Amino acid sequence: MTLPVATLDHVVINARDDMDRAADIYTRLGFTLTERGYHSLGSINHLAMFGTDYLELIAVPKGATSGRLDLLTFPFGLNGLVFGSEDSAITYGSLSKAGVPIEPPVEFTRPVKVDGKERDARFRTVRMKAGVVPYGRVYYCHHFTRDLVWRDEWRHHKNGVVAIQRALIVEPEPAAGAKLYADMFGPESVRDIKGGKTVVVGNSRFDIVTEAALKAEFGDAAPDAEDRKAYMAGLTFRTVSLAKAVSALKEGKVDFVQSSGRIVVPARQAVNAVLEFIE
Repeated sequence: MTLPVATLDHVVINARDDMDRAADIYTRLGFTLTERGYHSLGSINHLAMFGTDYLELIAVPKGATSGRLDLLTFPFGLNGLVFGSEDSAITYGSLSKAGVPIEPPVEFTRPVKVDGKERDARFRTVRMKAGVVPYGRVYYCHHFTRDLVWRDEWRHHKNGVVAIQRALIVEPEPAAGAKLYADMFGPESVRDIKGGKTVVVGNSRFDIVTEAALKAEFGDAAPDAEDRKAYMAGLTFRTVSLAKAVSALKEGKVDFVQSSGRIVVPARQAVNAVLEFIE
């Protein structure tokens, strides 16, 4: 049996029903956002596209009474970690055989304007069953229309970001939390780190750490846990230039702390997700 290869597709910041605020904040953080998208499932989004992965802001329209109302059950902040799939049917089949608790693929669309014309971007996702992941949503995304998503005109950002380097997950028992990823990708994808475990995801990684380890690294810049024992805490971005990131953050009037080799934006400045920028 061949397990899927771990590749990062995108990460998701949940804006609940306040997309205008989230889009303003992430624009001031120096990201170039795509036009607002409207999913056939009822959610809305903006994307910040990088080399091979991207950041998604997701929400439901204010006053929505149908559609993706599940987004309102999660706090603001990092809420989704999404792996890439070249073939969702094969991904579903191989994970099911491996005993990973996975739901059958679901297909949906989103209109995209390209060169003045509207076309439908098509996706199929394969999600974990409800209750499997205590800290948010973990799933796979199969793109049928990559040319409508990864476009060079959307990849240039004032902050110089070109890739997602790391996602941070808080788990009281990191080893127990890492078991799902060992089942999904094989035990060799999980490594020991100080304060927990890390999952190798292509050129990126997911660090699963205790809350004490998170606070030791980020102090009061860490997000509000809102009484959660397990939660997605933040992201590390790779930028071509820390100087560019500093310039963008100053222009956006965003508070940050710069130390040797990194910039940290407190979670309270970034929709409850701590952000780190490195070269």
